Amino acid sequence: MLKIKTWIAAIGLSAVAVSSMAAEMTGAGASFPYPVYVKWAEAYKAKTGHSLNYQSIGSSGGIKQIKAKTVDFGATDAPLTGEELEKDGMVQFPAVIGGVVAVVNIDGIKPGQIRLTGEVLADLFSGAIAKWNDKRVTDLNPGVALPDAAITVVHRADGSGTTAVFTSYLTKVNANWKSTVGEGAAVKWPAASSVGGKGNEGVSANVTRIKNSIGYVEYAYAKKNNMAHVNLRNLAGQYVAPDDETFAAASASTDWSKVPGMGIYLTNAPGAKSWPITGASFILMYKQPTNKENAAEVIKFFDYAFKEGKKMATDLEYVPMPDATTDYIRKNVWNNVSVK
Repeated sequence: MLKIKTWIAAIGLSAVAVSSMAAEMTGAGASFPYPVYVKWAEAYKAKTGHSLNYQSIGSSGGIKQIKAKTVDFGATDAPLTGEELEKDGMVQFPAVIGGVVAVVNIDGIKPGQIRLTGEVLADLFSGAIAKWNDKRVTDLNPGVALPDAAITVVHRADGSGTTAVFTSYLTKVNANWKSTVGEGAAVKWPAASSVGGKGNEGVSANVTRIKNSIGYVEYAYAKKNNMAHVNLRNLAGQYVAPDDETFAAASASTDWSKVPGMGIYLTNAPGAKSWPITGASFILMYKQPTNKENAAEVIKFFDYAFKEGKKMATDLEYVPMPDATTDYIRKNVWNNVSVK
């Protein structure tokens, strides 16, 4: 009987030991990459037993969490500057590329059926164009039945990297937007009829709920929720649809190593096929992390994602970072994180 009890106790201790060896990484921030981080995390846990608890709370929230040292990494689509990173003792690297799209809820309108220029898009979000049958919109969409209906603008209510990418684009293509609203993770939305939503999830839900609305979300959310996205005219004068190929085209000529912290916006990029509202999502880590074991696991996680997570990313219409860029990250960014 004593031998049986000893054997059972040994099994219990062994199970505890195995359980204690399984790391649980924590991250928080951008909702832009959330769908692909979930896929990567599921696959990584199945392979290694190590899990990732990622909170989709918006880029501003992710920056606050990493600065408070309550998570192993922060995620933001609005990259920090080299000076900010140096001041806080952090490193930053892009993890994945995606696109922000304008989405509408108009009866009978299908994905890609409406096309707009950047200047008109900005006027829609500013409220300068207040009805769908405005001549500036109908002239771009001959043959499309657009209603004599007031437009409701749906925007992010939280500090958002998706907003930073979107307003970066609007600032580049519309002088009035640049002078009156500007760009950033949080701006004062001028349209008289506007509604805020938390995260890409909240904006998607509100556009789906409110007739004759227009909002902006990361493309994976539009695709998942079968939302009607808008096609846009790019810098080359071509009307393009959002997908992984047009996002890749926008980032094709980017040399990430030329900018401190790799913090580059990809909006209004040159190229006949480039999607004009493309951006990367970035990871923030401390050079001297509080939990070195978890920091080491975070690096292993993203190394796995870079090597084995490419198809998972493209299946969700994201663009994996190019091999040359991930090699640069391994040699010049991760080596600055002390994990021993």
